[in-house]
Amino acid sequence: MDAFVKIVRHEGTRTLWSGLPATLVMTVPATAVYFTAYDQLKAFLCSQALTSDFYAPMVAGALARLGTVTVISPLELVRTKLQAQHVSYRELGACVRAAMAQGGWRSLWLGWGPTALRDVPFSALYWFNYELMKSWLSGLRPKDQTSVGISFVAGGISGTVAATLTLPFDVAKTQRQVALGAVEAVRVSPPRADSTWLLLRRIRAESGTRGLFAGFLPRIIKAAPSCAIMISTYELGKSFFQRLNLEQPLGP
Repeated sequence: MDAFVKIVRHEGTRTLWSGLPATLVMTVPATAVYFTAYDQLKAFLCSQALTSDFYAPMVAGALARLGTVTVISPLELVRTKLQAQHVSYRELGACVRAAMAQGGWRSLWLGWGPTALRDVPFSALYWFNYELMKSWLSGLRPKDQTSVGISFVAGGISGTVAATLTLPFDVAKTQRQVALGAVEAVRVSPPRADSTWLLLRRIRAESGTRGLFAGFLPRIIKAAPSCAIMISTYELGKSFFQRLNLEQPLGP
């Protein structure tokens, strides 16, 4: 909260939305692919009896997120640069070209490992807990309680749990991508990056266990409402189009 106040005081309220266009460009297609892939994978796993119905959400969530992370990793790097380095959109192209000149195409996926280690377990935990919470809350639901409300609550709780357990990987991802930006700023060749596990060990050695959970409150403040809003909106939209398809007459 102190950081939030200082950002507003010294850099203005608009800074809180720094990188919003890049975030939207990344989030909108990624979310569409992610939710569609999850539903299809879950249905496939259950229909083919490849895993039990109990664990199908966990497996489907992990696989769907792995594919999505791979596709959007370059956009995630762009978003981090916009927010961490405060570069303009004109300067952004030069930054990306400089990164590619120094490290090749692979540099655009520099944060893939930490991002995958954060997002894949997050997704697995999120969907596993979400389906459990949704089923449990549905049994307790009053007759006047809507299913969208249940999705909202279940999504918020599941997002909080998953965000807490995967926070160390988010810290590692952010440190690695910000370090790349610092190297590019002085225009030197980037050193060989430590593995994610070595980076986590170094953070713990330098800052203790608390260092692995730096930024806990901002991450929870972001994850809980965003997960709740996203899943309830998705469930509402899916229900709407399912009803619409049923109401449409078949044939000419």
